[in-house]
Amino acid sequence: MYKLLIRPILFRFDPEEVHYFTFSFVRFISKIPGVSSIIKAIYKENDPRLEREVFGIKFSNPVGLAAGFDKDAKLYKELSDFGFGFIEIGTVTPVGQEGNPKKRLFRLKEDQAIINRMGFNNGGVIEAVERLKQNKGVLIGGNIGKNKITPNENAVDDYIICFDALFNHVDYFVVNVSSPNTPNLRALQDKEPLTQLLQTLQNKNLTHAKPKPILLKIAPDLTDEQLLDIIDIIKTTQIAGVIATNTTISRDGLQSVNKEEMGGLSGKPLTQRSTEVIRFLSEKSNKAFPIIGVGGIHTAQDAIEKLNAGASLVQLYTGFIYKGPALIKAINKEILKGL
Repeated sequence: MYKLLIRPILFRFDPEEVHYFTFSFVRFISKIPGVSSIIKAIYKENDPRLEREVFGIKFSNPVGLAAGFDKDAKLYKELSDFGFGFIEIGTVTPVGQEGNPKKRLFRLKEDQAIINRMGFNNGGVIEAVERLKQNKGVLIGGNIGKNKITPNENAVDDYIICFDALFNHVDYFVVNVSSPNTPNLRALQDKEPLTQLLQTLQNKNLTHAKPKPILLKIAPDLTDEQLLDIIDIIKTTQIAGVIATNTTISRDGLQSVNKEEMGGLSGKPLTQRSTEVIRFLSEKSNKAFPIIGVGGIHTAQDAIEKLNAGASLVQLYTGFIYKGPALIKAINKEILKGL
């Protein structure tokens, strides 16, 4: 129904406007008595065999929603009804910011992809915290970043502000230094500044009686040498794991008219590369840390390939937009078939 009826209608309109409309619509219908239960009955796969314990957290199933969809923690409860095992909010920054000028979100329908140059648009971490205070049982990841106007030499301060504000309201953290849409942000992936940033956050984390898992979200465009550096950094800082991968700046093999738009590319063209990064990290580290696999998951088999490559959990974003919520249940069913 989604692919045949709903998606063709939604795809006739501007993608960012459709995003906001969909949020409002889902929030509205979820307030109707009984609708939340109906959605859960249709999409949620309740089977204890799907449970996973990763970095000390028990997930009801290994399929999550990637950051960027619910940036401001406005719809995490309603989205969890569709069967996600966890929801990652953000990227949030210390102070709210508009992000980059519109138009900044583009569909590449022929490639089953999206290009975005949103630029960490969000209402700021304090607004997100206020909404997360209402959480009743949804497993939440907090994806944190720096404000656009903050120079890289002061970036650690922004990450600390977000870390401190979110600490009591999320289950794990994700340090985002891999978005291509904030100027010079990816320079923080270099070994020295990244080690300093993660070590500072980890030191702060360890002052708590119950530290939270900290993960690093990396770009798919890193070289093998840089990926080996990532393995060393994780060993040095003892953070919990990696999310592989963020969007790519590559445009190889694209067919769509929007292929030359600036920004990060997500979706089907990323499937193979993100799986390669997962496999490389898993094998070269001898499975020393958990990996959340994300990038180009449009079918249940795409998810299985990432799990087989070494991912402990997977996340959806563009595949969720193109394939709809039935994809979550399809992945979980495929996992169950393999048990």
